[in-house]
Formats: sequence, structure tokens, C-alpha cells
Amino acid sequence: MKIEFSPPDISDLEIEEVVDTLKSGWLTTGPKTKELERRIADYVGVKKAVCLNSATAALELALILLGIGEGDEVITCAYTYTASASVIHHVGAKIVLVDMDKDSFQMDYEALERALTRKTKAVIPVDIAGVPCDYDRIFEILERKKSLFHPKNEIQKSIGRVAVVEDAAHAFGGEYKGKKIGSIADFTAFSFHAVKNFTTGEGGAVTWNLPGTDEERIYKELMLWSLHGQNKDALAKTKLGAWEYEILYPGYKCNMTDILASLGLAQMKRYEGLLKRRDEIVKAYTKAFEGTTIHPMNHYPKEGFSTKHLYIVNLEGKTLEERNEVIVKMAQKGVACNVHYKPLPYHGAYKKMGFDIQDYPEAFCRYQNVMTLPLHTKLSDEEVEYISSCLKEIVK
Repeated sequence: MKIEFSPPDISDLEIEEVVDTLKSGWLTTGPKTKELERRIADYVGVKKAVCLNSATAALELALILLGIGEGDEVITCAYTYTASASVIHHVGAKIVLVDMDKDSFQMDYEALERALTRKTKAVIPVDIAGVPCDYDRIFEILERKKSLFHPKNEIQKSIGRVAVVEDAAHAFGGEYKGKKIGSIADFTAFSFHAVKNFTTGEGGAVTWNLPGTDEERIYKELMLWSLHGQNKDALAKTKLGAWEYEILYPGYKCNMTDILASLGLAQMKRYEGLLKRRDEIVKAYTKAFEGTTIHPMNHYPKEGFSTKHLYIVNLEGKTLEERNEVIVKMAQKGVACNVHYKPLPYHGAYKKMGFDIQDYPEAFCRYQNVMTLPLHTKLSDEEVEYISSCLKEIVK
């Protein structure tokens, strides 16, 4: 067999939608992008959403709207992908990393509380593999420590505490205590990259939950920042005589196109079925590993619904070198595996910033013997059984 790690699940429905867009003559940000924004907002239970070209852009624009920059600090977990932290650097703020919890893949909430200072302006919790963080606990900590908080702009002032900017790159469709991810944090960033559960090829979206603020103003601000600070997008300029525009500030270029949005509109029609299939695969894997030294990540938290984006397993007692050997042997059997994640302090860019993996013992310990198995909706039951059997045989 030859089993890919995470190929996109594209059906005739997506192909037909893209062809329709190509025939329409409208390729960039236009009516289909606006429609996808409406559907995403409805799906997660908020009034507005903005589609962008990545979750990274969504995180960065959220920090910009919050007025975060030089002299500020933003906290995230050391056990994540670089995008959770690099955006902090992009806006000129200081990256503050905390270790992960020893019993889960979430950040250590006690370490989060200790890391809060008068300079802290935001926290970026990460829903790794689609499992939601403990948002009640995060909000409780930030509320209890809000005497340290000093707002810099009107949005920060309306929040009244350190902001929660959720990295939900893995968690589109997830829930926490009955609420959809995207409607809980102050800002939420989703990824629609090709390897994600819900894909537009490249892409992402940002939603927000800011009671008492002008929803339309937030939407327009995000749109401006995503398109050079230009006060009219291409769709608005198609109106008769409406060519003229103004650059209000030097923004970025990270808008979503209608070609990408077409994929998303088709995926929305299939998404509940895709999530159901992921659940079936996770249950089959987990049953296969019962009674072994292969311990899967818990995708069934009491307080939430996981989107089951990644199937991460801990290989009990294995060293880093032995874990790497297992991955090579799986590849020799035709199964592509991965590791999520190499902690940020392990990477050269973060070492240069002064981060040392020795300061994050739980992240280091977890990284040594975890690996990620293929988990995607194109897997057959036979392939899932084959992958499980191969891993058990190699580990044994």
C-alpha cells in the first residue's frame, strides 16, 4: 500500500463550483467570497466573518486591530506551529512562550497565569488537533488578573482584560460547552489550508466575539487591512462610475479570492459528513490500540467536541531516536507519518530569540515520543486497519 498523510478530499461538487467561478469571469474577491463569509458566520454563530488567505493573516490582523505592538507582550504555547508565535514578532511585540500541560496537549494554565504582566495584551491559546482548550479557565485567569491590564485602544478598552486570540487552525466545526469554536474567544483564526479538515486550498477566516462593539466597523477594518488599506474592493469598484478609491493606511494583501471561496462553498455542503467520517476513523484507531503501549491523544473531552484534525499517539518508553526509526519503518511499509509538533524553542529562529528547550521540559518530553498517523476522509477501513497493524507490529 501507499498511504498519503493528509491529501485533500475534493469531489465533483468542488470542481463544478470552481468551474462555475472560472466561467463567471470573476476570480478575485467577489460575490462567492462574501457568500462564504456569510455561511461561516452562520455556522459558528456570529454576525460577521472575514475570509483571508491564511490563518496566519487572521491572527496577525486580530493583533493589529487590538493595537498590539512594540512594548507589548503576547503569550502562547511552546508546543505549536510557528504561526502561533511568528505573528507576535510581525507586529513588533514580545513573544512569551509557556510550557505545555503534562496531562494534555494544551498550554500549562498555571504557567500562563505566572507569565501575565502589565505588558501582556493578548493570549493565543492553540486548539491542537481540533481539541478545544479550556476557555472557562483561560477567561477566569484573565478576569482575576485584569488589574494588571492597561488598554491601549478602544477595542482593548471594551474587552477590559487581556484579549484571547484563539488559534483554531485545526478546530473549524469544534465546540466548547455547547458553543461553536469561533463564537467564544475575542478573536478566532481558522485555517483552510489544503491539509485541513475544511479546505479552500490556501485560505482562512477570522471571527470575533466583542459584545458592545460595532460589528460593521470591525468588519470594514479587517477588510481594509487585508487589501492595502484601500477603501474599495474590486467588487465595489464595479459599480458605474465608482472607480475612485482612497488608501487610508498602508495595509497588507491577504484577501481570499472567489476561486478559493468556491472550494469552501462546496465543502460547507459536505462538511458534517466529513467530520463524521473522521470520528469513525479515530474510533477505529483507538480501539485497535487498546491494551498496547501506543497511547492516543484524547479526542473526546467532557467539555467539548473535537474536529479530529490529527491523530497523535504517544509511544510509551520510546526515545526520540527510536520514535524517528518507527516513522522510517512506517514509511517503508508505505505509510506516511508526521510529528506534531517540534517545539518552537527547538527551531533556530527561536533559539536566536533566546528561547531554550530546557526551559520547557513538558514540551521536550512530549516531543520525544509522539508521532501522527494519517487521518483524512479518503482513508478506507482497510487502510486504517493496515496502518494500525503496521504500527503495532513495529512498536512490538
